[in-house]
Amino acid sequence: MRINQLLNYLNREVLIIGGTLLAALAVNGFLLPHKLLSGGISGVSIILQQLTGFPAGLSVFLLNVPIFILGYKKIDRDFVIFSLMGMGLFSAFLLLTKNISRSIVLDDTMLAAIFGGVINGIGLGLVFRSRASMGGSDILAVVIRKKSSINMGTILFAFNFVIVLSGSLLFGLKPALFTLISMYLSAVLLDRVQEGFDRKKSALIITSEPEKISQAIMQEVHRGVTIFFGEGAFTHHNRHILYTVVTTRQLAKLKAIVESLDPGAFMTVSDTAEVLGKGFHRTAL
Repeated sequence: MRINQLLNYLNREVLIIGGTLLAALAVNGFLLPHKLLSGGISGVSIILQQLTGFPAGLSVFLLNVPIFILGYKKIDRDFVIFSLMGMGLFSAFLLLTKNISRSIVLDDTMLAAIFGGVINGIGLGLVFRSRASMGGSDILAVVIRKKSSINMGTILFAFNFVIVLSGSLLFGLKPALFTLISMYLSAVLLDRVQEGFDRKKSALIITSEPEKISQAIMQEVHRGVTIFFGEGAFTHHNRHILYTVVTTRQLAKLKAIVESLDPGAFMTVSDTAEVLGKGFHRTAL
């Protein structure tokens, strides 16, 4: 048990290190040289660096202190501890990579916005997938997500929109528009990485062969099945309703089973972003 726990912690630490490094590279390598903004506290830090010359890495650390004090009261201890690690690493990597732009010669602002947004989104997604954050607005977003179940990317994009408006007053409208492109890509990649590219499918099957189909799903697809009892509104005949969740790769097999065992079955399939339970990975947050 302790070995598994140790491996879990190690895996989370690796994801946090990789994610914060990617986010720092995106900021210093693509966003900052073109006067584009990152999200949350790092975006505010970029504005401060442009105005005062104060290093963004130090700003990230200082601005996060009061936010972590507030977050400690609202979020579980495990999340806060790993988020402290994420915030510290992100600040350190920002300082270590502040001259990386000299090695990345990119004259096209659109390409900088695209690659900066994609790399930053992947980095954020890895950190969130490890059930941590990089502090700042990330912590506020987690609190809102726990209460509303809104996607992290959507919450952060809304926060960052205010930062973009502030940045447009300093850098002009054109950089602000490029920043919106970068932030949108970052939000999309964040959600994809956090939830996983292999999205799940939930299926409802109304059938007259519930035993055969449920046994086939459990034996051939290796997924659990829940049986509900319903009644047709028009015929008033009793009906069995099967509910199961499968991966996208297993969906074709599920359809083949239903069609072969009960050609007259009625089946609906829906996208499922989060699944908690045996056989599925734990969601990040």
